[in-house]
This record gives sequence, structure tokens and C-alpha cells, in this order.
Amino acid sequence: MLQNSKWRQRFSTIEWVSYIWLIYVPFNLLTYLPAKNWDDYFWMALGAAFVAIYIAVVEFPRYRVLTIPAELLICAVFSLVAINNYMIIFPAWQVPFILAQTVRGRRQARWFFLVYESIVVASFIRDGLATPGYLDWHSGDIVGAFFPLVSPWLAYFFAREVFAGRKVRQANRRLEAVVQRDERERIARDLHDTLGQSFSMITVKTELARKLLSKYPEQVAAELTDIEATSRDNLQLVRTIVNDLHQQSLSEVLVTQSQTLDAAGVSLMTFGESLSVQWPTVVQSELAPVVQEALTNVVRHARACKVTVGFIRGRDGYEVTIQDDGEGHEFHRPGSNGLAGMHDRMVAVGGSFDIRTNRVGTIVTLRLPQGVSE
Repeated sequence: MLQNSKWRQRFSTIEWVSYIWLIYVPFNLLTYLPAKNWDDYFWMALGAAFVAIYIAVVEFPRYRVLTIPAELLICAVFSLVAINNYMIIFPAWQVPFILAQTVRGRRQARWFFLVYESIVVASFIRDGLATPGYLDWHSGDIVGAFFPLVSPWLAYFFAREVFAGRKVRQANRRLEAVVQRDERERIARDLHDTLGQSFSMITVKTELARKLLSKYPEQVAAELTDIEATSRDNLQLVRTIVNDLHQQSLSEVLVTQSQTLDAAGVSLMTFGESLSVQWPTVVQSELAPVVQEALTNVVRHARACKVTVGFIRGRDGYEVTIQDDGEGHEFHRPGSNGLAGMHDRMVAVGGSFDIRTNRVGTIVTLRLPQGVSE
């Protein structure tokens, strides 16, 4: 069922790496347990607020302009007031990993690094760690001071490598699919040049033979008519195969659109793309132009940093989702930006087209029933 596939999609897109670090939060708050006074309750409540904002940073990209500063502010209070230098480590690994995914995020990262390192240095000054000669290479102080300073840089460059590697692998898979399409194009030309011509010749000869042998209709005409009909059917079959081989594939759309998105500063990510290569040609040919139009709209109207295209194969049919992290209001207006055309194209083949805003941005959902490929 597509419903089960949606759950798999939801879990596949969760930023699990960001949530791993939350298992250490309770250890940072143990010093306030059991609560003995209002100060302890305050720090426990602030810790709970930190967890809530931490989750909001991951789950609600459009509000990060507010949630990331709020997260840093809470960590600054812990570092400079509660003398707790451990809480600042959490945004050091979470935020750079998120910002490294998009072009706009990489521009914003410089401000994050500036504020973060200022908080860390201020805490060092307050604790006296910046005093010359205080730190000893043979003590644990140097490690405790060095780790917070370099953590965001390690997270940032690690994330850059991870996402760059993912983009390279996806690009390679698309190019492999396009190469396969080129081979199919060559086969299509061969079919047209050889079999098509042969079948045409058979048709002409059988028509002529029927005229010449019309004096023996009882013996020849019926057989020749069958040959003629068969040759015409085969010729039509060759034309159908050639036409199918010339249809645009989803991989070709992603190859061309990825270049457009890169030029616009929008990062393209996919999941399930390797499975979509195996989808029937008729399914890909119906979905490809709508996916292309949706990605074009992301560039023109969404003001997004990242777009994720998902391919889901359920028992009921085929589904493609295009999720961006843009503003979504103008893009969502019914009848605008070619939405009516995309809707009509999907409905014409028995499918459906849906567009709506969610916590991330705008999501377009395309569905085709199983019967389309039969």
C-alpha cells in the first residue's frame, strides 16, 4: 500500500544523525537532580526548552532563522551563568551538519561560527582557561578546551563530504541510466531502419501479389490478406516500440534539472531513485514532464534552499513527491505557475496531482495507478 510507503518515506527522511546527540542531554542535567531549590527547577526547565528547540531546528526548516539563535542563546546561558560548558557541544554538531546541506545554509554558517566561537571564548575567559600557562598538555584541560572549539568545524566539513559523496553517487546513477537510454535510442534507430523498411516492403509486395493473382482468389487472396494484415500489425508494433524508446525518462529529467537547480543555488536530494529506473517506460514518460515542471516551479517561485524528490512503488501504483523548503505561499495558489496543466495531465491518465504546504515548505505529490503500466 502507498500508505505504508509513506511511513517508510517519513522515517527515511528523518535527520537521525541530529537526534543521536540528545541521548547525552540527561547526563548534562544530572547535576540539578534531585531539585533542591528554584534554581534547579529553572535549569531543568531551560534544559527541557533546549530539547524542544533542538527538535524544532531539525523538523521546521522555515523557522531556523529564529530557532538556531534561540538554541545558541540557551547554550550561552548554560555556559556563562550555570558554568556548564557541555550544552554548547550540541549545536556545535547539529547546526553545521544542517547548514552544510544547502548553498544558503553555507552562507549562513559563517554567522553561526562567529557567534558560537564567541560564546566558547567568553566561557574560557570566565573560567580562566585563557590565562597563559593555565592549560597543561598533560592534563585533561587542554582536551576540554580544544574539543568545543573544533567541534563545529569537524561537523561542517564532515557533512560537506557526506553530502558531496551522495550527490556524486546520485549523479553517477543518473548518467548510467542515461547511457542505457542512449543504447535504447540506438536500438530504436536500428529497428526503424531495418525491420521497419522490411515490413513496408512486404506490405507493398503482398498488395501487388494480390492484384496479380486476383484470378485465383479462392487459393491466394485470403492468405495474402492475412500476410498483409500481419505485416501492417508488425510495422505498427515497431513504430510503437520506437516511440516508447524515445520517451523521456525520470533520470534524464533529474540530470537536466539538477544543473538548473545548482545554478539557482538549490540543492537536489533524492530517495528511491535507483528503483524508479526500473519503472515501466509508459509510467516514466507520463511522470517525467510533470516532475520537470514542478522542479522548474521550485527554481522560479519557491525561494528554496533544498528540494527532495522521492520515488515510491506501492502495491496500488507509483508515487513521486517533490518536497522543497521554500516559502510555498505563491507556489501553492490554485491555478498558478502551471499547476492546472500539471493537474490535468495527471488526471488524463487516471492519476492524481496534489500540492500543499507542510512544516518544511511545499510538497507536490504525483500518483499513477498500477493499471497505467499494463
